[in-house]
Amino acid sequence: MSRPISAQINLAALRHNLSIVRQYAKHSRIMAVIKANAYGHGLIRVAKTLHEIDAFALLELEAAIQLREIGIHQPILLLEGFFSEADLISIDHYQLDTVIHHPEQIAMLAKHRANKKINLFLKINTGMNRLGLAPREGIKAIHTLKNLSHVGEITLMTHLACADDPAADREINDQLNIFSEILNITRLPCSLANSAAIIQHPQTHQDWVRPGIMLYGASPLIHKTATELDLKPVMTVSSKIIALQQLNTNDKVGYGGTFRAQQPMQIGIVAAGYADGYPRHAQTGTPIIVNGQRTRIVGRISMDMLTVDLTGITNIAVGSPVILWGDHLPIEEVAKAAGTISYELFCSLSSRVKVITTE
Repeated sequence: MSRPISAQINLAALRHNLSIVRQYAKHSRIMAVIKANAYGHGLIRVAKTLHEIDAFALLELEAAIQLREIGIHQPILLLEGFFSEADLISIDHYQLDTVIHHPEQIAMLAKHRANKKINLFLKINTGMNRLGLAPREGIKAIHTLKNLSHVGEITLMTHLACADDPAADREINDQLNIFSEILNITRLPCSLANSAAIIQHPQTHQDWVRPGIMLYGASPLIHKTATELDLKPVMTVSSKIIALQQLNTNDKVGYGGTFRAQQPMQIGIVAAGYADGYPRHAQTGTPIIVNGQRTRIVGRISMDMLTVDLTGITNIAVGSPVILWGDHLPIEEVAKAAGTISYELFCSLSSRVKVITTE
């Protein structure tokens, strides 16, 4: 029998979360962000479930090709674009869309001899200062790109740095003002809104919205939970108690003895550790659910195990169920207690954790 840890992927919850996106952005086309193996939820699984979506977005050329080869027909956008002229051959062959974010990509595209027109998303740097051209550079780039016979539709895009913060209206407005400089001149279709902006900044919806984290049932906002937003967790990671220990006062737990019992207490050993994707830096006090009852982690996370406080938890035995995050325990709550973000927890799920899909 295999270790009891597993990740349940609820496809009905995924479809529900897409319906929430539609409620917010009624007049925009939706591009589902499925990079990083669909945030750890399974690329093919998620793409097939979201078969009515308008488009998909990811980073990995190989993943985009995989989607095409299983029959995914919607537009697929490469969010970091291409890295070599060889990539353009595949983009052309598989009819992929690509982001353009620096002059070297434009130069490579100009040299390429395409069989079909390639649709582009031209990324404008409006203040996040990662990828993208300055607005004036973007205007020059548009003129160049429009003169290339193998360039199809051009869409403007940018990325909002502080859309999750309710106190960041000034930063959002600054970015929108910069973006408007080029949008007002070019009148091209555009895409601005990530998950947080979809919910919190309706003025950013425009032609395309790009939901990511909210599709998977985690809150994209720093001041609201997924439950408050009517988002349902798609991933629930669970395990079981595999051993029980009785501690005396002053007994320590785990590597480094970072937890010391203040009184006699019982602890449970759970089959889950950092090799499964649970954050090693989770501290004593990080919430966890044992046998349907909320409690806390104690001591240091091991590679394959963690320990939980069973004080006040009833009907405990070896084999009692444990929820690490998901149903009844929002992933963002666990992430906050562990000093990280839900994105990292999703993406860190180990391949050794078996996945169970439910409808």
